Amino acid sequence: MKISMGCDHGGYALKEHIKGYLEGLGHTVTDCGCDSTASVDYPVFGRAAAEQVASGTCEAGIVICTTGIGISITANKVKGIRCALCSEPLSAEMTRRHNNANMLAMGAGMVGKNMAERIVDTFLSTEFEGGRHQRRVDLISELEQ
Repeated sequence: MKISMGCDHGGYALKEHIKGYLEGLGHTVTDCGCDSTASVDYPVFGRAAAEQVASGTCEAGIVICTTGIGISITANKVKGIRCALCSEPLSAEMTRRHNNANMLAMGAGMVGKNMAERIVDTFLSTEFEGGRHQRRVDLISELEQ
């Protein structure tokens, strides 16, 4: 799977860890930055990662900042993106099953490396249920028009 990733300085270390983890599993990662722990503005990198997903260049995206809040809000401003902030695997599962989320946000100050791996695994392996949930996803999409 081709996955875009973006982070700010607070999410840099976890992004690098998850990037290596994903590549080790055979995924292709498009790294939209940032590239260090020097202070940066998360909207720049959240937007870049989200645009990769919205354009179809990447199948999914993962964004990380200290809390995951700001970068998830940013990603959700890009038309076609449904980014969910998850701190444990059940939320990652349910947002895929019911919301067909195409991006995952995490807070590096909220989850450790092992938990982040479990969240990512769950997010990427869970299928959208469709059915009544498709109608709801369509209603969300209508808000972008």
